Amino acid sequence: MASIAEHSPDQFEFRSLLNLTLLTGLRARDLAELVQHMRTVPGAVIYHHTHHFLVQHQYLSPEPPNDFAYWVSNILLEERLGEELAAVDVLRFSTVRDLRNALVQVIQGFLDRSSNLRTAPPGEEFHFMQSVSYVIPTGIRVTNLAEFHEGLERVSLRSIGYHMFDARLRLERGDNDFSRWLDQSLGEHSLAEAFRKIDPYTYTQEGLRRRLLNLVGQRMKEQGSGRA
Repeated sequence: MASIAEHSPDQFEFRSLLNLTLLTGLRARDLAELVQHMRTVPGAVIYHHTHHFLVQHQYLSPEPPNDFAYWVSNILLEERLGEELAAVDVLRFSTVRDLRNALVQVIQGFLDRSSNLRTAPPGEEFHFMQSVSYVIPTGIRVTNLAEFHEGLERVSLRSIGYHMFDARLRLERGDNDFSRWLDQSLGEHSLAEAFRKIDPYTYTQEGLRRRLLNLVGQRMKEQGSGRA
């Protein structure tokens, strides 16, 4: 996937994302099989099972746990381990590889301490799925804060999710697209840092849009250049 399309040094192009979910054919009946597959599946599989809720549950806050935590807690009934998996702070990782390693470490630590493994009931196995993503241009390009504010109002929630989540973790840029542009093209370092400090996982997607709009609006008021 590509990220920001720069038609000029100061221009930002909003893009959106179309995700297709595919079954990998891999499944796990217990924790040993789960962690074995987690070590070897493509990163897109790990990303799907830790992020697809952002679209499917966009009206809930705080977010539901990742798929691994849910299955461990509700199917294997290992609630303590499920809580540990749900507590893994996705925001502190800059690559899917590091996120994978953290989740695997939690499960492996539990396995090292346990002698009995619970098995999922028939039909309740964990099925590994993969997101195949297509980046779509929105046609919305902006060059200043006023246009950026208007763009944030107009684009879809999927577009905001793409620039805030996929750019930072899945594309391994280590930063969201909005902060990179604000920093590098507009010199809005404080606003860029304010965007970075947001924990997007604690918002619904519409709530995240409103938070971003408020920050940009406040900055425009400080400049005496526009509306909130």
